[in-house]
Amino acid sequence: MKPTNVLFVCLGNICRSPMAEVMFQRLANTHGVSNHYRITSAATSDEEAGNPPHPGALQTLQKHQLDASQHRSHPLTASEAAAADCIITMDHSNLAEVQRLLPPAERAKVHLCMDVVPGKAGNSIADPWYTHKFETTYQMLNEALPLWLERLEQKRQEASPHE
Repeated sequence: MKPTNVLFVCLGNICRSPMAEVMFQRLANTHGVSNHYRITSAATSDEEAGNPPHPGALQTLQKHQLDASQHRSHPLTASEAAAADCIITMDHSNLAEVQRLLPPAERAKVHLCMDVVPGKAGNSIADPWYTHKFETTYQMLNEALPLWLERLEQKRQEASPHE
């Protein structure tokens, strides 16, 4: 079975989505399922293209023994969106931007990150570039990402019960 292509998307790809990318990669590694996933992130804007993560994001990740220092922002392309199996966005604006890139039949694979958290469906993760609350971003991702891994692993099991 081919790896599930998971794509995290935010506005600039320098705060929320690279944080989610390295956090989800660690979760997959910890659970011994990293070979089940291709994990990437992208921006809905080209403003930060080529830039490293925000210093606040790097500092917060480092505090939690994670490193995204090699990451460089890039804008999401239509082909990248089409190739993804699951696209996890950080807010309603990201969600709408990504859905615009996809034909209607593929839009069901685009989700808000917090939609898997009981009682928090429809909630956005505020952009810490504006709020400067990088730890809050980390904690929200830390709440949602294990649930995403659980959901995606369940889908893989249903698709290939003998794996």
